[in-house]
Amino acid sequence: MTCEKAQHIAVVGAGIAGAACANALVRAGHAVHVFDKSRGPGGRLATRRLEGVDRHGQAWTTRLDHGAVALTARSEAFRAFVEQTLRAGGLADWAPKLAPGGSASEVGERLYVPTLDLPALCRGLLDGAATTWGFAADTLHTGPLGWQLQSGGERHPARFDAVVLALPPAQAAPLLSPHRLDWARHAAAVPMQPCWTLMGVAEAEQTSSSPAWDLARPVSGPLAWALRNDTRPGRARVPGQAHWVAHARPGWSRQHLEQPAAWVRQQMQAALADCLGRPVDWHHAAVHRWRYALPPLNGGASAASFWWDAAHGLGVCGDFLGGSAVGGVEGAWLSARGLSAALLQHATQASAASTECTVH
Repeated sequence: MTCEKAQHIAVVGAGIAGAACANALVRAGHAVHVFDKSRGPGGRLATRRLEGVDRHGQAWTTRLDHGAVALTARSEAFRAFVEQTLRAGGLADWAPKLAPGGSASEVGERLYVPTLDLPALCRGLLDGAATTWGFAADTLHTGPLGWQLQSGGERHPARFDAVVLALPPAQAAPLLSPHRLDWARHAAAVPMQPCWTLMGVAEAEQTSSSPAWDLARPVSGPLAWALRNDTRPGRARVPGQAHWVAHARPGWSRQHLEQPAAWVRQQMQAALADCLGRPVDWHHAAVHRWRYALPPLNGGASAASFWWDAAHGLGVCGDFLGGSAVGGVEGAWLSARGLSAALLQHATQASAASTECTVH
């Protein structure tokens, strides 16, 4: 009989695509090492810790979800994953009160948020994988002994049978260029959409014990989404405080991508006040610039939902690839699921062809 040999696989990027791919490979018995330039997993599933002092001199801390607004599940495969994660406690239903007069897009769909914070979903998927944080891979080397990753002129000592890139296309392109120039050109041409995000703590409106709405999708103006973060399941509520997160439209974000953060913050604070129809008394606010927040509206760089070169042991996954009708978290997960299946099939075939072991 044949004895399947465990592969050593590097995954570059610890957002939902990288985490989902790593999870499938680990579950199949392979040795997976995940690298990311950040201090932890999540990518666009991001939560920021903020702290300050209120007007009464009391210190406060909170965590605001400044990444993806929520998860939706439109495909059968992703719905099954969501239901399984719901049962395990990793996701919660979110049924926000919707602001009147908003866009119809995604209104009425069932929404989910990871419990505790947004990166929790990726942290759970990375169980069993080795991780290296603060590693911005800038070069991939390949040779007879396998792949090696390099960051800032220093090579990581580990060698791998395969490498998976789960990165925004602009970041994947230079890594791909020496090995698959066609992929690199496709990736570099993908017009990912940026997003400026406002997050902050404000004085709660005193006319009611609860906000008039939890989620708004304005039909005009700079904002694409505005939400009360402290009304989401598992998030802390503080008497007298309102925790706001607002995401700017891609076009507005692109137009003002290089503006100073202070200017962007002021513009977005004014836009949220217009959305609410009243001034907002801020305790603290900050903005975050997502350069590669969303895939293009007209699809990705190719018809495939992932790229896999078995001869090189090189793969790419992410929401920017165009094989799925959905984008965002679900699109990234579906892309990773397709790539991991292709990689596992290749690993099984390669092991069967090269290794014969006898069971005593």
